Amino acid sequence: MCMNKLSRKLFWRLSLLVCFVFVLSFLVNEYFLPKYMLYQKKMNLAALTGEMLQKDAAALVLDKNRLEQEYQVTIVSLDFNAAAGGNANVNAFNDAVRTQLNKEGITLAKFWITADSLDKLSRHEPVYKIYDQGKLETSYLVTLLNIGQTVFLVGDFVAHSEKSLQAVNRFNLYIAVGALLLTIGLSWLTARQIVRPLTAMQKTAEAISNLDFQTSDVRTGDEIELLSRSMDEMSLKLKEAREELQRQNDNLQTFISDISHELKTPIALIKAYSSGIRDGMDDGTFLGVIHKQADEMAGLVDRLLELARMKNDPNRPEAFDFQLLFGKVAAKYAIEIRRNRLAFEVETPEGGSSRVWSDPQKVETVLDNFMSNAVKYTADGRIKASFEERGGRLTFSVRNGTDGLLPEDIDNLWQPFYVRERSRNKRLSGTGLGLSIASTLLQKLGVPFSAVAQEEEIVFTFSLPLVSSEIQSDKKTLPPG
Repeated sequence: MCMNKLSRKLFWRLSLLVCFVFVLSFLVNEYFLPKYMLYQKKMNLAALTGEMLQKDAAALVLDKNRLEQEYQVTIVSLDFNAAAGGNANVNAFNDAVRTQLNKEGITLAKFWITADSLDKLSRHEPVYKIYDQGKLETSYLVTLLNIGQTVFLVGDFVAHSEKSLQAVNRFNLYIAVGALLLTIGLSWLTARQIVRPLTAMQKTAEAISNLDFQTSDVRTGDEIELLSRSMDEMSLKLKEAREELQRQNDNLQTFISDISHELKTPIALIKAYSSGIRDGMDDGTFLGVIHKQADEMAGLVDRLLELARMKNDPNRPEAFDFQLLFGKVAAKYAIEIRRNRLAFEVETPEGGSSRVWSDPQKVETVLDNFMSNAVKYTADGRIKASFEERGGRLTFSVRNGTDGLLPEDIDNLWQPFYVRERSRNKRLSGTGLGLSIASTLLQKLGVPFSAVAQEEEIVFTFSLPLVSSEIQSDKKTLPPG
């Protein structure tokens, strides 16, 4: 069984813990437990002695059984007058005590009350003794009290715990050795359960660093699984961000190619017509062509600057007539609509208000881009604009026929630099900035908008808050954007 770094680390830490617990248990058993046991016995006798000194001899004799059961001791009593004077009386007193103890079923190998102890008892002083019973491996702890010329002996056995504790320590040693062996197995199993998902996550991280956005299926039901889910989520988001960046780069390359083409053509014409003027070939139209091409380049640059500027341009909302503004924009395309023989229809609600609250300059730019897109890309020669009141808002829609949109086309229509027409048809292709400018402005205005393909048509929609009569009379009250 090969142990990895984590297994070894767990093994050494758990082993140190087991060894520490064993050593602590050994020291406590060897040096503190015997003293603690004797201390507990002495405290028990001291508590009993205190209670006995509060009573007279007759009451103690009657209460003897209760005290023995409560304190788990042996109590015997005898007349102190039997011990008055001389060593012979000492012997008689000891014989009397032994007889009383024998009646209680207690036979002591070593027990003797000296004359000095009797002298203390005569002065009503308590006597404390402990008698080692030798091979019996016990000691007998004794307290003698003289209460009303009646001697009460309170005794309790204290077992010698040295051999027992040696056996306990030996058993603990066996347990410690077994625990160390068990620690090896547990460390390996635990580390394996931890390392396996970590290894999978490490491989996933290495793949992500190589731009291979994988996910790891880790199911441990703990924090490692939560970490794995976070890594998987990060991997998916990085993948989406990379794909989005790749789309932006592709659109940017297309945009640069389109811009190069758009600029290359007028530059070539300007160069050719200026050379013709220099060579005396001008028939009176060369300067007009040069000016026209210069205006087209200036317009392209202006739209690029407009896209960069509008992101920081603040809104300047006011009340205005939306239908009148749309009529102004549509009038710009009247000639082109007639020239291309397009069917243009406008549907307006009867008797409804068209006054809205927004930034008219930005809304005009949005309408201009929507109309330009519809005129340029309609596939069936039809364009329809409509107005509808919905829940205090005026919803505007413009639709035109399409030759079939793919799902990715709908998703990318609002992206800058995106152009559906990949050919160099100057009538159809554009810079891909019109709808991007429109979406940027609508987001800036904070209004809902959408593009939906339905029945070989594409419909662009956005809505603005209507200005009610109350709001028109109270200029301080502004509707939500």
